[in-house]
Amino acid sequence: MVKHWRVDREEKYEIIEKWFLKDLEMIDGKEADTDNPYFDMHFHKVYNMEAYSCASKYTFARTLNKLNAMYLKKDFKIVNFDDTYLNDDSIWSSSNRDFLVVMRVCFYASNLLCLSLCRLS
Repeated sequence: MVKHWRVDREEKYEIIEKWFLKDLEMIDGKEADTDNPYFDMHFHKVYNMEAYSCASKYTFARTLNKLNAMYLKKDFKIVNFDDTYLNDDSIWSSSNRDFLVVMRVCFYASNLLCLSLCRLS
């Protein structure tokens, strides 16, 4: 955990606490269906955390999941997160694919428009 503050034009960072990924038992996103940046990290004790945004909370969870898969390969629980956004192969998971998301929505909207304008005989 890092404390951040500004002194004049200079930004300062201080490491307050460190955790090891091997000690992390679970990440609890608290509410999967709401857009909130709060989550809990379960080590030997539970730490209540707040991310910068909901998107950064999901990015953090994906990163920890990837690190675990690469290095530890231990049973790692991620609960109360929407699996669609946690899964890397999902079109909805990455902000880099926003254009694809918009294209898909436009495609569905144009299909609905065409269907609504077609005459049924």
